[in-house]
Amino acid sequence: MGRGKLRIYLGAAPGVGKTYAMLSEAHRRIERGTDCVVGFVEHHSRPRTEVMLHGLELIERREIEYRGSTFTEMDVDAILARRPAVALVDELAHTNVPGSRNAKRWQDVEELLQAGIDVVSTVNIQHLESLGDVVETITGVRQRETVPDEVARRADQIELVDMSPQALRRRMAHGNVYKPDKVDAALSNYFRPGNLTALRELALLWVADRVDEYLQEYRGEHNIRSTWQARERIVVGLTGGPEGRQLIRRAARLAEKGAGGEVLAVYIAASDGLTSASPKELAVQRTLVEDLGGTFHHVIGESVPDALLEFARGCNATQIVLGVSRRRSWQYVFGPGVSATVARESGPDLDVHIVTHDEAAKGRGLPIARGARLGRSRLIWGWLTGIAGPALLTVLLNQVLPDLGLANDMLLFLTLTVAAALLGGLLPALASAAFGSLLLNYFFTPPLHEFTISDPKNIVAIAIFVGVAVSVASVVDLAARRTHQAARLRAESEILSFLAGSVLRGEDSLDALLERLRETFAMQSVVLLERSSEVDPWNTASSVGTSPVSRPEDADVDLPIGDNMALALTGRVLPAEDRRVLGAFAAQAAVVLDRQRLVDEAGKAKELAEGNRIRTALLAAVSHDLRTPLAGIKASVTSLRSDDVDWSEEDKAELLEGIEDGADRLAALIGNLLDMSRLNTGTVVPLIRETDLDEVVPMALGGVPEDSVDLDIPETLPMVAVDRGLLERAVANIVENAVKYSPDGQPVKVTASALHERVELRVVDRGPGVPDEAKSRIFEPFQRHGDAPRGAGVGLGLAVARGFTEAIGGTLTAEDTPGGGLTMVITLPIAGGTPPVTADLPTSAVT
Repeated sequence: MGRGKLRIYLGAAPGVGKTYAMLSEAHRRIERGTDCVVGFVEHHSRPRTEVMLHGLELIERREIEYRGSTFTEMDVDAILARRPAVALVDELAHTNVPGSRNAKRWQDVEELLQAGIDVVSTVNIQHLESLGDVVETITGVRQRETVPDEVARRADQIELVDMSPQALRRRMAHGNVYKPDKVDAALSNYFRPGNLTALRELALLWVADRVDEYLQEYRGEHNIRSTWQARERIVVGLTGGPEGRQLIRRAARLAEKGAGGEVLAVYIAASDGLTSASPKELAVQRTLVEDLGGTFHHVIGESVPDALLEFARGCNATQIVLGVSRRRSWQYVFGPGVSATVARESGPDLDVHIVTHDEAAKGRGLPIARGARLGRSRLIWGWLTGIAGPALLTVLLNQVLPDLGLANDMLLFLTLTVAAALLGGLLPALASAAFGSLLLNYFFTPPLHEFTISDPKNIVAIAIFVGVAVSVASVVDLAARRTHQAARLRAESEILSFLAGSVLRGEDSLDALLERLRETFAMQSVVLLERSSEVDPWNTASSVGTSPVSRPEDADVDLPIGDNMALALTGRVLPAEDRRVLGAFAAQAAVVLDRQRLVDEAGKAKELAEGNRIRTALLAAVSHDLRTPLAGIKASVTSLRSDDVDWSEEDKAELLEGIEDGADRLAALIGNLLDMSRLNTGTVVPLIRETDLDEVVPMALGGVPEDSVDLDIPETLPMVAVDRGLLERAVANIVENAVKYSPDGQPVKVTASALHERVELRVVDRGPGVPDEAKSRIFEPFQRHGDAPRGAGVGLGLAVARGFTEAIGGTLTAEDTPGGGLTMVITLPIAGGTPPVTADLPTSAVT
């Protein structure tokens, strides 16, 4: 029995129409004769979705008793017994009620797939496990119901159900998503335009990455090397000249015309020669392309056109942007140029844009110095000139110009020798000199047609010819080798300038440095290894690429860095001259690694300094704030023990009341100090249990007068997953702080409300309030806002409250109270599997 297929409708937010699209798909399949049933669909009282259920076979849900209430979940056994071809299962990330067959609904779906049943399901982008932190940053809400990304990625089909934020908000305003009395709260919280736009972008990018994975997998399986223009990837070829900025901006405009366009700027330094490139200009262009959302790459290649085309095809680029050549007309004798060569060899799968610019035809300095690596064509022409040239010249001089004289004949042969040296280097020139001297001896030196010389003057002339030819060839060859060395040194200097620039820019990413090294030398993997001593095994400090090695001896290239560190590269063996640049990369990698560790140590030192600051403040609190209630207690006790005064019963009661108040203040101060100490040392271990707020909040009000708080906690609120003791302490500190600053006759209001996966507890006062710039500071330890009297506390109440709230998985924020005052908002997670009692509450995170 084969495994069933999974189809997922993915949405950016609730209400975009995922369930509606799933039900429409079910009707289409039934019309085609497919056996399709509804395993679980939640219509949330949306009329149009509810209508789509008509005509579909529904599998009865399973009822589960939990904590005195009855809940319904999908009946997996009933679906397996029915064995349909397709089952509709809504809300893939849903957490089942305790007592269900599986903890999560995606596990139920996995059972159906294993049984050979196709499943159509829905999920929102915020429920993917890997995006939990991102969604929390955007919306301020931590998603408790999640599905592993691997489950979604294994789906056979993923279809995005898209809707613009404005259209979704209009749909909500018309009452098509939530009931009218819940719309305002939803629109002002989770469904703000900024939240919806960011979530929509997340969904689009995630689906685009999934499409890229499908495409790369297919191309790899079918060994497809040609470019498929599924997504615009534009490669910009840079020369280091000032025209590069114009090319980058042109490529960025091209990328904007297509959805998901990507710009990759590449500077290729040829190992056998370089054009003039300004490191400063390249740094400016690197910053520009990164500001425009692209990436910058620096690689070395034997041939600039070949390396550029290989890079473009390797990243599946669709377009290449190049500038019109800066060569002058006479410089084209050295070759057609990079732009023309790339355009000729790009093939039908790559579009090449050649952009005009102000630097066109203004010259590019000296022609490319090819050095000793002359290339096959130059060597062939050198040998032809050195061997065939003297033979043809001999025929010409014998048949056409027989009376030029020996001196002129020797000059013509010397010219061919120099040309052979210029074209092919030393060996063709030496061969030309030897062959030419033999031809001069045989055809032009008396006695003719014999390898003998009768006149001593001619012997001297032939000797001088050979000497001059060998000398000229040697000088030309030396110049070629020096040019090649200069080209390599220039390439190395440009790479080193990039390394120096990275140091000056403060780049401290070791992975980025190793990736640049891998790209520069076209290696398969690069790994930085280290060990504690010579007898200890090697450990990987950082690595990039595929299949990194774990020992230096297993690499194609290894370079020691000190005694206990090494750089290992795999892919090919590098020539010896490349090890100088490799050594610079290795030294920089060691520096970056040390810098990262110093930054970590600095962070730890900062934490220690913060701890010292808190301890110093703690001592100050002990020396001043704790002495005040102690002084009052001491004075009252001394007065009661005095025999000189006959205290009345009222006076004794007043003194005892002062002792009790001082002891209470002292206990509260010491409790906050101990709580702050526990938070700083990380010893607060919450015991999370399902709790009703109406059982905890009243207990937290014991330290304030009865008429100072107006409590409104609905009994229909869902249970929250918290530590009761920590929550009680946090609420007590917040309420006491609010009562302290509230004016007489204005009670503090404590209310609570629920969205789908969170409960918000609000403590509202009508005090002086706090300006926006101070809202974050009031939660710092030993901070007291405004003109609070010194004896009012040590400034730990709100810091302890926030620490306890975050320890139990909640958040504590400060907002302005409409009409004046301050509102403290505690957001708490709802207990898993316990939805609100009132089913019509707005659900901000339900599919």
